[in-house]
Amino acid sequence: MTAADVPLEHKTISAPDDVDGPHPAVFVFHGRGADETDLLPVAQRFPDELFVVSFRAPDRLQGGYTWYDLDLSAGGLHQSQPDAAEFRRSLDLIDESIDAAVEAYDLDPDRLGLLGFSQGAISTFTLLLEHPDRFAWAAGLHGYLPESHADLTPEGIEGTPVFVGAGQQDQIIPPARAENAAIRLSEVGCAVDSNTCDVGHGIGPDELEDLLAWLEAR
Repeated sequence: MTAADVPLEHKTISAPDDVDGPHPAVFVFHGRGADETDLLPVAQRFPDELFVVSFRAPDRLQGGYTWYDLDLSAGGLHQSQPDAAEFRRSLDLIDESIDAAVEAYDLDPDRLGLLGFSQGAISTFTLLLEHPDRFAWAAGLHGYLPESHADLTPEGIEGTPVFVGAGQQDQIIPPARAENAAIRLSEVGCAVDSNTCDVGHGIGPDELEDLLAWLEAR
């Protein structure tokens, strides 16, 4: 299997040539309206041994891409949920793409991590709950647990390291939504580190430094 066989378009940051495979890896998921290049400046600061696969969401949205449309029936944007059918299709595409990437890039299936921002963080938390034995760690920034998965209590998730970041000034995904995700992930047994920084809907410098320190400790 080759990179062309990976269903989702993506960019990679390879591990150094002197690091033999199979490589530990992180799968990266951007936010609504961005693309697979959006988080590469962040990923370039990850530990050198990590092979980075940054996926592009499947659907176009203005100048970028989206993982799914929003269900606004509960209220405004700050109370939105993923559209159920589109979210399921997106998660299945991600699953297929991860399987293909592991084979195409000689990645270590026992050392896979997830990292997402906004919609990507929502996908990250959900993937971890659906496949707790598959991922060694997960980091979600400015996201939440969707109602469809909030009550899951998966076996095998105990002790999984999780980083949850939030923005005190975030008007799109209010900090309470991310903080509630951190609480729920702790309740099901994850080893959660969470931090709410004084930023809006974006990754601030303090939040990034906290994330990088957390990753180095893995």
